[in-house]
Amino acid sequence: MFYILCPYCGEHREEEEFHPKGQAHIARPADPENTSDDEWGDYLFFRDNPRGVHHELWVHAVGCRKFFNITRHTVSYEILEVYKMGEQPSITAESLASAEKSQGVQVGDGGQQTVGASDSAAKDSRGTKV
Repeated sequence: MFYILCPYCGEHREEEEFHPKGQAHIARPADPENTSDDEWGDYLFFRDNPRGVHHELWVHAVGCRKFFNITRHTVSYEILEVYKMGEQPSITAESLASAEKSQGVQVGDGGQQTVGASDSAAKDSRGTKV
């Protein structure tokens, strides 16, 4: 179990008071009348499922009943930040990766931490030094 801080009412409560509603920041098609069935299908049904930093939409169902966003690490379940609807996240996979890189943690292109060799010994899938 983890605790979530609601950015609207300021309550720090158990996760049972909140309900996840899926991926945050999904843009509705700009021109619905001329959107193809494939584009509508992508908008309605397909979501990112990253291993690492993910932005999620949640609702404080038992409290103030307002929707808000959470930036959460899907491997550790750590909540990195909460922010109100309409705001942009300050933490992204890329910003976290660059911070870890500056601290000497080896990270891949997508912001995922890699294990093993140092930067000087890192090689891509063809064996070429990166």
